Amino acid sequence: MQTFLLLQLDSEGAAYSDIADVVEDLGLRPHGSGYDFVYDWKRPANVREILEFGDRLQEALRGKRVFFRLESSEQ
Repeated sequence: MQTFLLLQLDSEGAAYSDIADVVEDLGLRPHGSGYDFVYDWKRPANVREILEFGDRLQEALRGKRVFFRLESSEQ
């Protein structure tokens, strides 16, 4: 299972490099093909785990003026 992250940054918010440090600390890695980062669960993940991951991401990005979208799929 993988969870993909797409970011939309505000020009008045944190720098992209700072945001990258935050999301990489959560285990996400840079990705191409339409997404900015990806988290590889290395196993099937349930909805509750994905929602909790989103909560951790939201908390980590709080105050940085970033919108984000998560999408998960089995590969």
